[in-house]
Amino acid sequence: MTMTTPSWIADVTMEQLERDPYPFYERLRAEAPLAYVPALGCWVASTKEMCKRIAGTDDSDFEGVIAPAGRRTFGDPAVLDANGAEHDDLRAMVDPGLQPSEVDRYVDGLARPIARRYLEAFENDGKADLVSQFCEPVSVRSLGDLMGLRSVSSDKLREWFRKLSVSFTNAGVDENGDWANPDGFLPGDEAKAEIRAVVDPLLDAWTVEPDDSALSHWLHDGMPPGQVRDREIIYPNVFVFLLGAMQEPGHAMASTIAGLFTRPGQLERVIDDPSLVRRAITEGVRWTSPIWSAVARRNHQDMTIDGIELPAGSVVMMSYGSANHDENDYSSPAVFDLDRTPVPNLAFGAGKHACAGTYFATEVVRIALEELFEAIPNLEPDTDHEVDFWGWGFRGPVELHAAWEV
Repeated sequence: MTMTTPSWIADVTMEQLERDPYPFYERLRAEAPLAYVPALGCWVASTKEMCKRIAGTDDSDFEGVIAPAGRRTFGDPAVLDANGAEHDDLRAMVDPGLQPSEVDRYVDGLARPIARRYLEAFENDGKADLVSQFCEPVSVRSLGDLMGLRSVSSDKLREWFRKLSVSFTNAGVDENGDWANPDGFLPGDEAKAEIRAVVDPLLDAWTVEPDDSALSHWLHDGMPPGQVRDREIIYPNVFVFLLGAMQEPGHAMASTIAGLFTRPGQLERVIDDPSLVRRAITEGVRWTSPIWSAVARRNHQDMTIDGIELPAGSVVMMSYGSANHDENDYSSPAVFDLDRTPVPNLAFGAGKHACAGTYFATEVVRIALEELFEAIPNLEPDTDHEVDFWGWGFRGPVELHAAWEV
């Protein structure tokens, strides 16, 4: 399989994908929409059509999986790669509190005070790194409080998702198919040990006295009277949430602001008209997808897709960040454009394994941006700093420096 891989695919490195995946994926879309990428040890679907086709297949053809590094990070059973009845049970555990009607009940009272609190800490400074001082803290605090982790500092939550992300994206393999960097999983292992030490006592308390936190519901909902859900079912999904769900609203928020910074006139329109915030978010997550390549499927039997022979057991990674730059659907996809003709994007996935928290994440971002633009209407990029994006599995600005007159 790898012997027939074109050299330009075989030679790509993890460093290149983390730093700037766009040129590589642009060529994939044009020449090899379904291709085996040795650096990742899996196949990659890069066009929107190919991602939707594979993500939407029946479980009898493809099953949901996590790439090997993801399984090593989360453990089993994680909702991302569960299938059949197990997947239905796990979604029944995590979905109820994330349904739009339920989110609408609590999200404003949850996220708006958090956003205001963080804004008050720097709005009179005239400058800030919006990633570290606003986007990420609002993201992790909102989800942390929803989950019942109010006793865990925002800095610790950010540390956990960063360590888990190092582990999840440690996907590089050598010529033998072994991990190129086994030590790359150590930060994630450290984070998981800390998480268990913190969460175990909380689960003990919620077992006896349930409350309205998400993790308390995960323990009790759908269980027979007097029983709670096994913690070894809960923890892999706690890790999933503390990585993807914890950081992705922050990435979406920062990328939307960064995109608007490239179009000052559009930024001014959004600040003047808060009803445009939702549209800006939709374009922001298309422009730089927070979940870039984090979901995969595996075929049960040999098959041929558009002339490509896909052996049974092949892991196919859906590159949603690439799909959202597909020239067949988006003109000038590298340009942030608030006025782009609305076309559904795949920022939060597709098929039955699409992100359960899409609506919650989008609402947190909306509320945070409303508060930011109201508090600092003269916000503009700090030209002394470049905007540096990073990430292959998850992607967003590392820093986002802004300035304004006080």
